[in-house]
Amino acid sequence: MASATWTLRETLIVAALGAVFGVLYLGWVQVWLVAQAVFGPVTMDVVMGFWFIVSIIAAAIVRKPGVALVSEVLAAATQILLGSPAGLLLLLTGFVQGLGCEVVFAATRWRRWSLPVLMAAGAGAAVFSFAYTWVRFDYGALAPGLLALMFALRLASGALLGGLLGWSIVNALHRTGVLAGLRIDHDRRAARA
Repeated sequence: MASATWTLRETLIVAALGAVFGVLYLGWVQVWLVAQAVFGPVTMDVVMGFWFIVSIIAAAIVRKPGVALVSEVLAAATQILLGSPAGLLLLLTGFVQGLGCEVVFAATRWRRWSLPVLMAAGAGAAVFSFAYTWVRFDYGALAPGLLALMFALRLASGALLGGLLGWSIVNALHRTGVLAGLRIDHDRRAARA
């Protein structure tokens, strides 16, 4: 299992990513609202995966227990501080989404960071968030066919907008050299040796 102790640099990276993605998440709400006006209610499930991405990026970089969960909660807290109308409920939302990712990383004992694992983490966040929104928005009243479509779209969004896009961003950051000295860099150097 990976070490659970975070360095100061890792803590600052997780905090910075949480803050940056909190701002991006607020902007993404506007994308969702415009798309929903055009395409209807399932649009939330199509775009939902982007709201999981910070947990995937932060965890793939730092590679330690709790990073996915904490980074998503920090993104939610940033949105609250910036005046999101969702208010404190965002902390629960961030917790649920981060937990969905964290469970997948925990299943690998925080040792596997391949594209399939990151996509599975995005799908994990989708499953957890779907259960949460089921309760919050009374999805039990919806038609079974619509529910199946919504769930499939959210799974795909989590895997693609969360996992695949997160993996692409992590790789782009690694190529710049800004992640030198971090666990991701050590792991990738060891794999090449």
